[in-house]
Amino acid sequence: MAIISFNNITKNYKTGFRKKKTALRDFSLDIHEGEVFGFLGPNGAGKSTAIKLLLNLIFPTTGKAEILGRRVADREIKKLIGYLPENPYFYDYLNPIELLSFAGKTSGMDSLKIRKKTESLLNTVGLWSERKRAIRSYSKGMVQRVGLALALIHDPKVVILDEPMTGLDPIGRKQVIDLILKLKSEGKTVFFSSHILEDIERVCDRIGILVNGRLVRIMDIKSESLTRPLEEIFIEEVEKAGGARE
Repeated sequence: MAIISFNNITKNYKTGFRKKKTALRDFSLDIHEGEVFGFLGPNGAGKSTAIKLLLNLIFPTTGKAEILGRRVADREIKKLIGYLPENPYFYDYLNPIELLSFAGKTSGMDSLKIRKKTESLLNTVGLWSERKRAIRSYSKGMVQRVGLALALIHDPKVVILDEPMTGLDPIGRKQVIDLILKLKSEGKTVFFSSHILEDIERVCDRIGILVNGRLVRIMDIKSESLTRPLEEIFIEEVEKAGGARE
């Protein structure tokens, strides 16, 4: 059974009187248990739209999305998902311990488990020594790492990350890569978008290339022998499909 499933999804937006913009076109994709799937595409390709549909933040014009065999509108599914948006925003007067405590309590975790999980996660993302500082004093990369910890505090089965490497320095990127590989070793399913092809190639089992709202190629990069750089393949697919939509 597919853990994440997009079934013939089209998503249109109204942009003016009798005008519409199509963000996704007949989009279908299955992602399997324990898989790390990377989502590639130029700006405006529809990657964030697909992720928001999966989270039930927006709704498809046609088609449906499912997680663990249930429609994404099912409230029980939310307990099993961890999500990091591209530009996370938090109550910045809180410190990470307070933020993760709040998130853990709203997820139904007991205090002891929250404390243990918080220490483990903040050590993993390199923020334990900064745990008492208010988030408002953090750099963009540090905020991104807090967001990763927040997405994982309730030990979700499915982890969805929208541009998780944004704003991170090389050390931060390595920490995120190591974290994704750890999630995979624990049997989690990870679905994430990124523009950093080197990182995609290092951690993903498969990748999908989205151009102008269409999934133009899926590659199994663990078994498929790449005779050319991924960057070259990506650019070729984008050009074949007519380039990025403005």
